[in-house]
Amino acid sequence: MRYELLGIDSLYQGFFALNRFRLRFELFSGGFSPDIERELFERGHAVAVLPYHAARDEVVLIEQFRPGALQAPGGPWLLEIVAGMIEPNESVDAVACRELQEEAGITPLRLIPITRYWVSPGGTTESIYLFLGLIDDVPGADLFGLPEEQEDIKPHVMRFDEALARVDAGSICSAAPIIALQWLARHKAQFQVANF
Repeated sequence: MRYELLGIDSLYQGFFALNRFRLRFELFSGGFSPDIERELFERGHAVAVLPYHAARDEVVLIEQFRPGALQAPGGPWLLEIVAGMIEPNESVDAVACRELQEEAGITPLRLIPITRYWVSPGGTTESIYLFLGLIDDVPGADLFGLPEEQEDIKPHVMRFDEALARVDAGSICSAAPIIALQWLARHKAQFQVANF
């Protein structure tokens, strides 16, 4: 299957960008679609990490204010996993380690790739590289985040079963932690017996 990118027009450039894509694409029935225009939100790509202490069967989630979640069931302070944007010339592993330090004061023993997924490909180009971060220490009662980025982050250490129950109850309601916790539910036995 093929597509033809006919042009990209910048509509807005600020902290994020909004671009209009002009393109056409091959149809399943044969031939090409008419020329179409789609506005796409350009946010960049991100890395997200679920810290997991296998010996204690505990995960570290972080809580922070999210203006896009004003209508979330429990309000806009969401339980999430550590995450951050990929800067130019930065590897995904480097982003994972940087964000674990900035948002939870954690250094991982090992990063396990889970998947890369597109957040909402009908409207944004953003994708997320998702990892499990094996850890041997958990954060204390400190608060984290970069003041210059207006971050106010509170880590929560909880049993894996409790975190999964919060997914089922709908109190963990953003994609990255839901995907990571469900993946861990299927694979955690290998990390509890593995010598890492």
